[in-house]
Amino acid sequence: MDIRQLRYFIAIAEERKITAAARRLHMAQPPLSQQLRLMEQELGTALVGRTGKYLELTEAGQLLYTRAVAIVKQLDETIEEVKETGSGHSGKLRIGVNTLSDDRLPQMLSVFRRQFPKIVYAIRQNESGQLCKMLRERAIELAIVRVPIDLSDFSFLQLQSEPYCFVTAEKGNVFAGRTDIALTDIRDTPLILPSIEGMGVYRLVLDAFSRSGLYPNLICECSDITTLFELVASGFGSTVVPKSVLRFHKALPLQSYELTDASLSTSSALIWLKDHHLSKAAQNFAALCADWGNRQTSD
Repeated sequence: MDIRQLRYFIAIAEERKITAAARRLHMAQPPLSQQLRLMEQELGTALVGRTGKYLELTEAGQLLYTRAVAIVKQLDETIEEVKETGSGHSGKLRIGVNTLSDDRLPQMLSVFRRQFPKIVYAIRQNESGQLCKMLRERAIELAIVRVPIDLSDFSFLQLQSEPYCFVTAEKGNVFAGRTDIALTDIRDTPLILPSIEGMGVYRLVLDAFSRSGLYPNLICECSDITTLFELVASGFGSTVVPKSVLRFHKALPLQSYELTDASLSTSSALIWLKDHHLSKAAQNFAALCADWGNRQTSD
């Protein structure tokens, strides 16, 4: 017995007449009657009986009808889900993000959800090294990270470029009244930097000082960006971070300054494993990110 025969039997059970079921199925009556006999022969029992002009299900027929409806419904739903998953209209988007990656991610995800409302999400937050490991292990398909980092194993799409800024506590701020700051101005300032295991911020800042022939007064590295800003607000030290990171900490008593060193800038990027097939959902999200990246370039 196959799914086609189950559909035939559902029509017979619901129409209660072979002729009516045949019309519903857009087929002639004799072949449908033959299929009913073949099913009864295969199962070794009668499935329908006649009461006047109408067919009535036997106990075995009622059991088959109940199970057939469930089987056909599940198959139809599976076919539809597979088609939607293949087209990227459903399925799961597995993506990793870093605290310092891209401040536009919430907006991008909201736009994507409006376009593909049946997609479900698995979002993992971690530092860049772990995100790269998760990509290699196929735990996630995409990651939004801040570069520069080693991308030799990955394809990538640049999303956003931005400058770094110097951030210090409002209380006791020795730079009050300034509009910008040069690296030479902060060479003796106690600095807290995002962890060496983070998004490349640590190494990039140190390299910028080195190019200027300076040695920063680094007193702390911190793996948690929230803790880092709380330390800065308390007067423990100052920091140098990408400008967009500040938007998440507006409530803290902080003062920020643009850095005049033009080489001290950073980019966020969407990355995925080279030579690895992406799900359609991941491909669609990458296309959305490319559109946002192009929008920034045109702006």
